[in-house]
Amino acid sequence: MSRGKPAPEQLDLSNALMEALPGYKAADGTDARNYGGTVGLPEARALFGELLGVPAAQVVVDSSASLSLMHDVIVYSLLSGVPGHAPWIAQQPITFLCPVPGYDRHFAICEARGIKMINIPMTEQGPDMDLVERLVAADASIKGMWCVPKYSNPGGVVFSDEVVRRLAAMRTAAPDFRLLWDDAYRFHHLGEEKRACASILDACAAAGNPDRAIVFASSSKISWAGSGVAALAASPANIAWWTGHSGIRSIGPDKINQLRHVRLLKDSATVEALMERHRLLLKPKFDAVLAQFERLLGKVDGVSWTRPDGGYFIDLVTPNGMAKRTVALAKEAGITLTPAGAAYPYGRDPDDSHIRIAPSFPSLDEITKAAEGIALALLTAIAE
Repeated sequence: MSRGKPAPEQLDLSNALMEALPGYKAADGTDARNYGGTVGLPEARALFGELLGVPAAQVVVDSSASLSLMHDVIVYSLLSGVPGHAPWIAQQPITFLCPVPGYDRHFAICEARGIKMINIPMTEQGPDMDLVERLVAADASIKGMWCVPKYSNPGGVVFSDEVVRRLAAMRTAAPDFRLLWDDAYRFHHLGEEKRACASILDACAAAGNPDRAIVFASSSKISWAGSGVAALAASPANIAWWTGHSGIRSIGPDKINQLRHVRLLKDSATVEALMERHRLLLKPKFDAVLAQFERLLGKVDGVSWTRPDGGYFIDLVTPNGMAKRTVALAKEAGITLTPAGAAYPYGRDPDDSHIRIAPSFPSLDEITKAAEGIALALLTAIAE
């Protein structure tokens, strides 16, 4: 339960990928077996443009994982700067705002590249915008902010329209400030209601900051997690900037994989139908965890947990100082969890109170027993 991995039954939903390639010619005649196409096949760009609600010309399809694209954006910005500005590395120190609890791999990129991180508490509407606006207006070293705007990892928060508007319009001391918008769970609903999040690219354009946001997405939890297709969407200026750098890094992406994904996923209606099948597999597992927590922890003071409408995680909140001990006790019982503190920069949860629960991979029976074990581990930690 340490990562949000799709279960084998979910991966089986896309086994048609094995037969989705009767030919290797793209719609414009491109031979997908050969070099070239650094921005992706036209039909792949069109598909992700439809899925993300942006023109295909503002989409690049590259790599098999959006995390790779995020890492490259950071590296390109450090070494060469964003359009019209000096390299970040020449403007040290560099700082990023990190909504917490958040995604550990975002934080790992910053830590590995020497970028200082500042915790931003999450609310039910998104990051604490009063704090965000105050910090970015006063400190030119703050060059960016990580955002998982829909069904956030691990809290399941959906950014409100007001939060999106304020992020797009806020005054920043750094003219080269960027929002790294990780739209990883756009179609990953758990409830029958499909929650929506406003378009950050539209909001930034309306606020006069068209280059502020770069949106990332992938098929990793739609088709095959290890063999997906990733995309980046941004303003025309940012797309030109990206392609100028990526054309040096690579002679072209895996277009065969793009072609078979386009033929499998087709359009947004097909994706939505596939994700409904994922939902029917995932929701009973989440319900099982929630039922065990309610049964064993529902009346325990200081204990709470999220009830997400989508995404891949549940955030279990323990009394202060209890998360690490709970994870250790669970491990003794044979339950592997994400390390306590992983949802915070540098792996340091100041209250030692958050545990990320990932119900997707185990079977329903296993996840029911594991949730019971986690709850009993927490009760033991409290009793100690």
